[in-house]
Amino acid sequence: MKNSLRKTLLLTAWFCLTLSATSLAQNIDFGRGEVLVKVPASYEASEATPLIILLHGYTSSGQNQDSYFKVSDLADDYGFLFVAPDGIQETSGAQNRFWNASDACCNFFSAEVDDSAYIRSIIDEMKQRFNVDSNRVYLIGHSNGGFMSFRMAYEHSDSVAAIASLAGANHLEEREAPPNPVHVLQIHGTNDETIGYQGGDIMNNRYPGALNSVRRWADYNGCSQNGVGRELRDDLVARAELVLEVERRAEAAHAAVRHDADAPAERVGLLHRVRREHDRAALLGDVDQRPHRALGLGVE
Repeated sequence: MKNSLRKTLLLTAWFCLTLSATSLAQNIDFGRGEVLVKVPASYEASEATPLIILLHGYTSSGQNQDSYFKVSDLADDYGFLFVAPDGIQETSGAQNRFWNASDACCNFFSAEVDDSAYIRSIIDEMKQRFNVDSNRVYLIGHSNGGFMSFRMAYEHSDSVAAIASLAGANHLEEREAPPNPVHVLQIHGTNDETIGYQGGDIMNNRYPGALNSVRRWADYNGCSQNGVGRELRDDLVARAELVLEVERRAEAAHAAVRHDADAPAERVGLLHRVRREHDRAALLGDVDQRPHRALGLGVE
């Protein structure tokens, strides 16, 4: 009897320790239904914690995008809060999920939806529920989500510290600079046949290319327009460097990226590869024999 009780107590203690060392995944309704939220195991209400919001591509969803990018898997390692919201579904056609990000992408049925306000409300509510570091709120967006991350950076520069856009694009028209600088990382395959590296149009609505997108933000942030390039050869060291660069800068919160008074010079960067894939495979898939280049605009 005593041995049985001792085993039960040991198993209970082990189970509790396991739970305490594992991040907490939960669903929170921010006004459009339940959304995936992950709290790192290291979270303490007394300590300000970075927040990362992942914005899915057209036709996808928050959970599907995260199952592919696996950003939430990094929450414990890097100690950030994580949210993967959903865009609304189209009322016609295939009823795909989308973000109303720009004229080009991807409100194809002219729905009356303000996704900018919705995502801002998520940021605000996360700050009410958790101790979010206001200087470390980041957005990662793929394709349509990349377009949306640029819109959020422009319209909410007081709240968004940095964005990482994979195969997205900035707004096309000329605008005044936003009130605050925002760090920008644009990642794009040079042969992307869905969202063109050089820019293009969707249903006759044009969008800028990758270089023009980051040059616009380099100008907004007061950065130099002279890029700094480096070549990455297809060997194990270069492959490791590329993976670490993408995973750490695009999928996790870089603690040094801030927009407070003590921050270093704001940065705008472009990482590109000669690939046709319109997704993460363009960065981490099978490599060919051509060299790849990482270009940073205004990195000081």
